[in-house]
Amino acid sequence: MLTTFLVASSSLPLFAAAQSAASIAYTPVSGACPSGFTLVRQAGAIGNQTVGAEEAAYIAGRKANVIPNAWKTYLANIQATNASLPSYVASILGGDNSADYPNLGIACSGGGWRATMFGAGVLNFLDGRNATSVALGTGGLLQAAQYLTGLSGGSGLVGSLAQANFPTQELLAYGENSSDPTNAWGGWQIPITQQDPYTNMTLNDEYVQELIEEIAGKYHAGFAVSYNDVTARDNGRHFVNGTSASNFFDDTLLHGAGYLWSGVADLTSFQSYSQPFPILVATLLSPNANFSTLIPGGGLIIPQSNPIIELNPYEMGSFDPTLSAFTPMKYLGTVNETVCVTNLDQTGIVIGASGDWNTIYNTSEAVLMNSTVYPVVTALNATLPQADIVLDSAVFPNAFNGPSMAGQFIDANETIIMMSDGGSNGEAVPIQPLLVKARGLDTIFAVDSNQDWTNAYWSAGGSLVNTQNRIDTLFPTAYSFPPVPTNTSEFIAQNLATRPTFFGCDSSTEAPLIIYLANGGPPRNGETPLLNQAPASVTYPELQAILDQTYTVAAQGYPENSTAVIDPEWPACLACAIVDRARNRTGTARSGICATCMDRYCWDGSTEGLETTTTGAASALRVGSAWSVTGVVAASLMMLIQYF
Repeated sequence: MLTTFLVASSSLPLFAAAQSAASIAYTPVSGACPSGFTLVRQAGAIGNQTVGAEEAAYIAGRKANVIPNAWKTYLANIQATNASLPSYVASILGGDNSADYPNLGIACSGGGWRATMFGAGVLNFLDGRNATSVALGTGGLLQAAQYLTGLSGGSGLVGSLAQANFPTQELLAYGENSSDPTNAWGGWQIPITQQDPYTNMTLNDEYVQELIEEIAGKYHAGFAVSYNDVTARDNGRHFVNGTSASNFFDDTLLHGAGYLWSGVADLTSFQSYSQPFPILVATLLSPNANFSTLIPGGGLIIPQSNPIIELNPYEMGSFDPTLSAFTPMKYLGTVNETVCVTNLDQTGIVIGASGDWNTIYNTSEAVLMNSTVYPVVTALNATLPQADIVLDSAVFPNAFNGPSMAGQFIDANETIIMMSDGGSNGEAVPIQPLLVKARGLDTIFAVDSNQDWTNAYWSAGGSLVNTQNRIDTLFPTAYSFPPVPTNTSEFIAQNLATRPTFFGCDSSTEAPLIIYLANGGPPRNGETPLLNQAPASVTYPELQAILDQTYTVAAQGYPENSTAVIDPEWPACLACAIVDRARNRTGTARSGICATCMDRYCWDGSTEGLETTTTGAASALRVGSAWSVTGVVAASLMMLIQYF
């Protein structure tokens, strides 16, 4: 029975003689709720949804204090390239009416370390602090974006970027010099492998035990702990302030413990509205799910009808009609309006909730026992035993529990809310939050480094296909999504992932226009491809080469001449796509280079001669308090791994 391994057994806790500083900093605190505290904010019915007041204030502040100058700076950068843009581009980007500006969001996909690095390379391509990007005419778009979403490997990127006070991508990857390395951002520490930092197995076992001891304070305070807590402490050493190469193994330090996701709101870059509003994405793992909406084949484990969960510095919840409610991030773990919990929203936990892919191993006892999860959950269960807690997911006390949520939320009767990797339902590009109508986005820059090919780590639009199917089938009135191909075969046959592609160019649709830039193939300049590696196999010496090659891929564009390597008009074409929805609002027709660019880069809806078949199915069952996915062959399991 899988319950032996994934659900903790009941036993009396064994209290450690002394807690480490990290364990103390990681422990949630309970106290009286502040006056006027509200546990659950109803987001409203479809067609009348609202964002939280704090998010709305941040976006308003960003629009008033940052966005106008950001667009004007970006305009100056593209104009400096002597691009022959139609006059309406300058009118829109250089004007003084905030209502005329484009509303831009950027989404960074899952794909492990590969996605973290590929996403960073693309953000560098868009960053106005990068002189090369400024000279190319693409720099400044990152500064002009309102939202930045991340999922799994993308959550490591977006999460670390936000909590590190929005540094450049180079500083993000390598860290920055500081007189206080125990608190400063120290970089991703890629040379040190996650979970197995030593070459010695005994030392690695001791390292895992150290991580478990660092979550003991939380456990003894009465809060459920899971594998996600263990990985959260490892995440703290790679994606949160306070760890450098020289102090990584110093067990007296905090290593990111006590750095809260809600604390991002207190950083100077946030107080000045300088960074795009960050949102990390997970999916609800539920015993009450409707498994008839599980995508057949491919080994996926979470039905598409389950709510997609957002975790931003102010709130956790979902705009999906199956929840449409949020709870304050600062008080994550609170379940009533009398006793409030703080310090549970550790940044490492939140990043881990978005990337908790360990449920893929809960397909059979044999798969589990041969996985990297098995020794960790065994050690966790032995050290901090619990009753009836699913160990292979991220677990939180359920703020959405109770009669008021009955009929609205499938887990209204559960005391624990569980989350799995944001791509567990097949949507590894975190576009969903950017489709929320209350956010009013015109354009989404979708960065895809998820694997869609069976035997190669290249992207082929699978996440967009699944997002389209989810919206069309389940939530057609809640969200608007532009037409995309119906399967990855079309993406591959039409090379839609090997060059930038625009979706939704028909101005009559209310859906945002999507600029799709994927890790779909090797660079056209003949370089040896580095971007099609397994998520866990990237090595440190390749980091700079991977970032550089990503930049090369991002800058290629889609040349008119099929033998050309780079489209010299790509920066101008990108500008045309960025302003296209804003252009449409003015009633101005496309003209000049923008007309020809949109003709070339926009998907024409062609499906001629392409067919696909889907075979196999996966169904999930609750076994006691564990999960089992049945009917998934080994090939399907490998297909599942591609989403993380």
